[in-house]
Amino acid sequence: MINILCFGDSNTFGSNPAGGRHPRDVRWPGRLQELLGPDYYVIEEGMGGRTTVHDDPFEPDRCGRTYLPVALRSHAPLDLVILSLGTNDCKSHFHLNPALVARGADILCEMIETYPYHCGGTPKILLVSPIEMGDDLSRCPFESFDQESVACTKALAPYFERVARRHGCLFLDAAKVAKAGADQLHMEAEGHRALAEALCGMIQKEFA
Repeated sequence: MINILCFGDSNTFGSNPAGGRHPRDVRWPGRLQELLGPDYYVIEEGMGGRTTVHDDPFEPDRCGRTYLPVALRSHAPLDLVILSLGTNDCKSHFHLNPALVARGADILCEMIETYPYHCGGTPKILLVSPIEMGDDLSRCPFESFDQESVACTKALAPYFERVARRHGCLFLDAAKVAKAGADQLHMEAEGHRALAEALCGMIQKEFA
């Protein structure tokens, strides 16, 4: 059994642009499980508002750096961690440029590599650069994002790719396969399907 932890934000949680949450078989971790089959165990660990390393004064208890060690221990042994964060670091009140957002992802990769696993070895990492936000913020119900946030999400991929190269881990630019839905932030069902398919191909190749 290949154990895969999907550690991400609301697009890993499956927030639906129309409201609520996509069903398990629509969310990309659930779709990924179906595509990979019974030799793999895909673990969902998504939370709306989750950042890489920042404490959000408006949405507490969303810091990835705080919860990642808990997830690594509670779901061990792990063969792969899919790290899919960064959008919430682009919120206007953090005032972060793309390089600093990527630095947060860099820190989480370091944590995965150096964590003292109590069972199993150190898992591989697949770093996902997030989808881009849409431009029409009049349709976005989340006040923490502004046009600078949009621009930041559109500039992240090269910085995340450099982080992946530095750690020797797998990399996927989600913006190349999926896009935000009507709320300018979250994926529709087709985005989850496309992301799961792209991840599936990479994972099958890595663990062939």
